[in-house]
Amino acid sequence: MERRWDIEQLMIRSGVRFGTSGARGTVAAMTDEVCYAYTLAFLQHLEQSDQVSSRKLAIAGDLRSSTRRIMAAVAMAARDRGYQVINSGFVPSPALAFYSIATGLPGVMVTGSHIPDDRNGLKFNKPSGEILKSDETAIRAQSVSIPANRFNEDGSVSVTHELPEADPAAFESYVQRYLGFFPAGCLNGLRVGVYEHSSVAGEALKLVLTSLGAEVIALGHSKTFVPVDTEAIRAKDRALARRWSAEYRLDSVVSTDGDGDRPMVSDENGRWLRGDIAGILCARYLGADTVVTPVSSNTAVEKIKAFKEVLRTQIGSPFVIEAMNGACAKGANTVVGYEANGGFLTGTRIDREDRSLSQLPTRDAVIVVVILLRLAREAGGISRLLATLPGRYTASGRVQEFPTEWARLKLEPLTPKGADDLGRFAELFGICGSPVESDTTDGLRVVFENGEIIHLRPSGNAPEIRCYVESESEQRSVKLLGYCLQTLESWREDLIHRSPPGPGVV
Repeated sequence: MERRWDIEQLMIRSGVRFGTSGARGTVAAMTDEVCYAYTLAFLQHLEQSDQVSSRKLAIAGDLRSSTRRIMAAVAMAARDRGYQVINSGFVPSPALAFYSIATGLPGVMVTGSHIPDDRNGLKFNKPSGEILKSDETAIRAQSVSIPANRFNEDGSVSVTHELPEADPAAFESYVQRYLGFFPAGCLNGLRVGVYEHSSVAGEALKLVLTSLGAEVIALGHSKTFVPVDTEAIRAKDRALARRWSAEYRLDSVVSTDGDGDRPMVSDENGRWLRGDIAGILCARYLGADTVVTPVSSNTAVEKIKAFKEVLRTQIGSPFVIEAMNGACAKGANTVVGYEANGGFLTGTRIDREDRSLSQLPTRDAVIVVVILLRLAREAGGISRLLATLPGRYTASGRVQEFPTEWARLKLEPLTPKGADDLGRFAELFGICGSPVESDTTDGLRVVFENGEIIHLRPSGNAPEIRCYVESESEQRSVKLLGYCLQTLESWREDLIHRSPPGPGVV
């Protein structure tokens, strides 16, 4: 007898929930049955909203250990629903999204992005691009039927189904996107180290850079998954970039997170650039008139006065995409977006040097890497590019094993109830002086009278709390971040030693 699941109920029971971008959970929670149910709900939503013109589904995945199993569960759900499955293999998330848009097919990317290997996730793409928050709401409202005897009691499949042979079309079209836009030889003379670790974007990145003329040196490949977070770069990765830059006389070390939608680019000395600084440089290179970016991004984007309009959003690509769509609807000509993690989005087609770049309204890393390397070649080094921007310096970090609900409870009494109600925040973070302005668009962001900024936010993807700071010197930002993280660590210690607080307790 078939079993029915309400997705909202399944989210509560399994712990697999929609976060900042897609549904994520622990590998143990993401059983074959749970992933099957989510896929059915996604397809049902597309059918009910008339967004399916062909009963085909493209799937792909990253290189974490649980990905192949979950891809098989997704494929089984699609076949049971009457869809032909196109296996795009192990390719970057933006490659699958680009393929979905080009072919008019929905897609499911199995990835946990930058989070550890014991977690994974599902990113859903409509034929028009990445799903938005309204789509998430509709998927959560679905009720799905699970065929009898399909799954064991532990949620594993009773009969294993193999994936179709991988189709290279998504990989090839993604690579051609860049080779068709950037001039041949535009990276001639550059020595670039590609930090592969376990990024699924490694092959695409090496092929694009080599084809455009760079000498590429592959570095740091890992057979086990490495959770590289571009907003909280590990001390080990900072040391590696410095050592490789000196050892191989590199112009830059480049990399991405696990699924290839967030870039990492170093200067010639092996110092990693901030993603929000990279975004400003890319937007300026592409001649954007409208830039969309979350509230956590560096304020140099406004201070540079290079763009007709800068729109701020909540953190997460769905919010950036919605604002980009709104700008396009109002007639903006060249619309781009980026996040503090470095992921870059294009909301319109971009024409430059008699070449066109197709729109890709989802986070992408390769576009950032190529633009910065081309600019560096013209300027004589990436460090010289930074000198063209206003002197605003951001730093960010996180405290892990910090449940989202605990983070919200700790932030609640600090959140001002009125324009002048910033006293509690000032007591904890008096290192900056007097707070003068607050923003609760996403978490709590406070501006101080000296222009410094502290932004605290519960993560939408994992049990952790993130901190973003900004000041007029790099040293000061590092100091501010250390001070804030120490405070957040004390909050976590409080969690360890006693039960979660009631509302209003700090």
